[in-house]
Amino acid sequence: MEDQAHQTGPTAGPDHEQPWAELADLVLIISREIQFRGYTDERAVPLSPSEGMVMRYLQREPAAPPSRIATATGLQRTNLSTVLGGLERKGLVERRADPGDGRGVTVHTTERGRTNYALVRQEWAAAVSEATDHDTEHLDAALTLLTAVETGLARTRPRNRATRPAAES
Repeated sequence: MEDQAHQTGPTAGPDHEQPWAELADLVLIISREIQFRGYTDERAVPLSPSEGMVMRYLQREPAAPPSRIATATGLQRTNLSTVLGGLERKGLVERRADPGDGRGVTVHTTERGRTNYALVRQEWAAAVSEATDHDTEHLDAALTLLTAVETGLARTRPRNRATRPAAES
């Protein structure tokens, strides 16, 4: 039986785009596999994909206004508000009055948020490393390529959602 997720052919675009389509397909599959397995450590706090995006951003920017988080993650402000509420209830972030502008707020990671992020990254690393039998031969090249893809996609993200987001398949 042929795996339809890796189907190539005339509907997949020009031949020179086939490897890129395959890469995108594999990234989505790998992401789902990592999410599917969950966590072995009971201290790990599971996150939705949107919560994970916000926490990843806050690891680089530990204090940021919601508008900057929304822009960086591609979330709409109304959706971000819901996500931040969930992260607050889980004890992973807190909102504080902006010291430069008392009317605004900044979002900060808590110690629990930083600890949780480190814990889940450790589990992801173990799972991915084990899946490859700890083979690091092409790891640096893969990281370089995937970082370039992520940077380019974020840079060219549409500013408004005039188009429908891709559905998970």
